[in-house]
Amino acid sequence: MSQRADALEYQQIAALDRIVDRSVLFTSGDRDPRTPVPARFRTLEPGQHVLMGDDPRLEKMPAKPTLFDFFRLRFAPANHLLQSATHALKAGMSEKVVTACLLHDIAILGFIRADHGYWGAQLVEPYVDAEVSWAIRAHQALRFFPDESVGYAYPEQYIKLFGADYRPEPYIEEAYKRARNHKWYMTARLITVYDIYSFDPDAKVSFDNFTDILGRNFKQPVEGLGFDNSPVAHMWRTIIWPTKFL
Repeated sequence: MSQRADALEYQQIAALDRIVDRSVLFTSGDRDPRTPVPARFRTLEPGQHVLMGDDPRLEKMPAKPTLFDFFRLRFAPANHLLQSATHALKAGMSEKVVTACLLHDIAILGFIRADHGYWGAQLVEPYVDAEVSWAIRAHQALRFFPDESVGYAYPEQYIKLFGADYRPEPYIEEAYKRARNHKWYMTARLITVYDIYSFDPDAKVSFDNFTDILGRNFKQPVEGLGFDNSPVAHMWRTIIWPTKFL
């Protein structure tokens, strides 16, 4: 399957008038990152250039992209996040909790899986209440630890995915201990409560149900996400142009 996927990608790249490279992080694991990058991305034919803008294989983002544009063009399908936020909304949770549930896994959908709570919190930190971004960061550690007071048990799915003997890394355990005594602990804990039951492929959910809530809880920059000179604008630009050469 991997070889067929690579072959298809090479065909797509060959059809472009720009050579599309991939970052070391993207290819790490498929190859030793200490070895030279494959020559096909370093040898240009006469008239060929590397890609320094929109990848034609992706739908082009608007000039001033909103959070909704990212959900529509880069984070889709986002059913898991919509289901999580819907559960929280139906349970009568505060708008901060609903917003945190809606955004808690955007790093996985649009950026990276490893340490996704930390990356996700950074992505939204300039645009949401501090409690929301803190909760998104903390949920990464809390999901590995049960809390009987809210009916949260260690997920059976994690046993299937990671094995019964898996133990989180020490930094995750330390993050859990710090979060457990934090004033916003329960906001982060509620993400895990409404997260683990949110994988129904047949659920009917809509982003439209959260337009007003996000309008009140997400400070959309007028310049567009990625172009407002915020400390995380570069992360949003990377999602817009994931194959830009430099």
